[in-house]
Amino acid sequence: MRILIIRHGDPDYSIDSLTEKGWREAEYLAEKLEKERLDAIYCSPLGRARDTAGCTLKHTGKTAKTFGWLREFQAPIFDKNTKKLCGPWDLMPSFFTKVEDFYHPDKWADTDFMRSGLRVKAEYNRVGKGLDKVLKAHGYERKGKYYKAVHPNRDTIVFFCHFGVECVMLSHLLGIPPVPLWQGFCAAPTSVTTLYTEEREEGVAVFRCASFGDISHLYVHNEPPAFAARFCETFDCKEERH
Repeated sequence: MRILIIRHGDPDYSIDSLTEKGWREAEYLAEKLEKERLDAIYCSPLGRARDTAGCTLKHTGKTAKTFGWLREFQAPIFDKNTKKLCGPWDLMPSFFTKVEDFYHPDKWADTDFMRSGLRVKAEYNRVGKGLDKVLKAHGYERKGKYYKAVHPNRDTIVFFCHFGVECVMLSHLLGIPPVPLWQGFCAAPTSVTTLYTEEREEGVAVFRCASFGDISHLYVHNEPPAFAARFCETFDCKEERH
């Protein structure tokens, strides 16, 4: 099996849709995907993801199934330093690098900071259960840290979603805590992350990430990646997000 996790195009959050650039990105992505065999498409209910997926659905003539658990990871936390609510991925380096348990796959959600968010662990588990239900329907059943290949196949399934929840999905599939993924990776708008199953032992499948955040469909059209999801490259870049 192959999984494609796709982040929505350059967002206009004020209308939960795409910018003019985002629509171009979505079209270029659709041109790429219409050449692929896509066996199933799943989508976040949020507008920016649905609009991105819509371009591919139009090009391929396919339909998508919408799941609430694919919406952006919804577990705000009150940051005592900024006195504001923030996503669990929006942390300052001087803070998250000092919490050793953030780097532990079984302890990160039980840290004082994450527990103060009330539903971080519950939302993480919700995403994992939703993902596993889809994979089971496609022939792969979760067994501890691996998947039982009940009906092994070479299907390609696609998820149109958001950066925060993408990292949670990768965390669940690969056994990596989400914090270093949230803080250390950046999926540009319309980027494609690809995972394959590997069944080196009969009936025992694990997922391996073959590529993260591919934006080759943009480069083909000389379209630069959007800055969305990144922060300032140097502190004195006042025009970039801090």
